[in-house]
Amino acid sequence: MTQEYEALLARPTLTPLEAAGFLGLGKNATYDAIKRGEIPSIRIGKSIRVPTASLKALVGIKS
Repeated sequence: MTQEYEALLARPTLTPLEAAGFLGLGKNATYDAIKRGEIPSIRIGKSIRVPTASLKALVGIKS
C-alpha cells in the first residue's frame, strides 16, 4: 500500500470521492453503492462520510 493510501486510511472518515479512489470506482458507482447500503456511510447534515474502519473491513484490511 502506498504512503498516500496509508495516510488516507489513518483518518477516521473519507469523503465518497476519496473512498471511490481507494476502491477504484467512479463517482456515480460509489454514490449508488452508498445509497444501496453496499458501502457503509454516515450522513452529517447534507454531507456523506465513509467511516475508514468500515471501508477497511469491506476490503479485508485488518487494522
